[in-house]
Amino acid sequence: MTRFRLLGLAVAATVLTLGSCAAGSSDDPGSSGLGSSGSVPTLRVDVLDRRPHDPTAFTQGLEIADGALLEGTGLVGRSYVTARDLDTGAELARADLPATMFGEGITVVGDTVWQLTWRDQVAFARDRTTLRERARVAYDGEGWGLCAQPDRLVMSDGSSTLTFRDPATFAVRGTVDVTLDDRRVDRLNELECTADGMVYANVWQTTDIVRIDPASGAVVAVIDASGLLTEADAAEADVLNGIAAIPGTDRFLITGKLYPTIFDVRFVS
Repeated sequence: MTRFRLLGLAVAATVLTLGSCAAGSSDDPGSSGLGSSGSVPTLRVDVLDRRPHDPTAFTQGLEIADGALLEGTGLVGRSYVTARDLDTGAELARADLPATMFGEGITVVGDTVWQLTWRDQVAFARDRTTLRERARVAYDGEGWGLCAQPDRLVMSDGSSTLTFRDPATFAVRGTVDVTLDDRRVDRLNELECTADGMVYANVWQTTDIVRIDPASGAVVAVIDASGLLTEADAAEADVLNGIAAIPGTDRFLITGKLYPTIFDVRFVS
């Protein structure tokens, strides 16, 4: 199963051998994965505004902190993390990963930005302002998505399991399996933790986002985010990936790998 579309990239031959988390198959503008459930609501995306997004950015993580929009990207030799002014889009800081590494999800805790790698089993701790590397921490397994709650980090690895980690040491504190209608929901990818204690997760290779109660692992809502892109844009883009809650509002910024647009949205019934 490939995780990206070639698009003439110079790194295509390298990435094709990876065959896993970092990209996606086709992102048909009308496709959706989980479908409706009788036990939880299915929400839709109400688009309030649009802003430009770098169509070469292979988005793995998106987060808003202190008026900046942080984004982590993937692909071997092309992975980096940036901080941009939320209003103007001006780049404030940037850090490239080592050329051999494949970047994944990011989150902010205090004055630290944590950044995952896919199969390199290394998490980077970075300065929140400059994005300079402070430390590297080893972990087992794959890294996909990451978000922060007040007392812990929440991490996905492409399965149905969320792993809770210490926000200072990255040590494992526990796990929970995510389920919908008593069935495990796997391919959990980019994560966003919100002020109400919920966790939002992209479901890889779909246009679905699930809202998860991390105390039980239960999916409490499914968001159908299909139809955001025009057919022309979808033909050049990859999968939906990237969720950032806008502080103090009920709105989110969402985007995808190689998307030309970031969407300012609400999730509504």
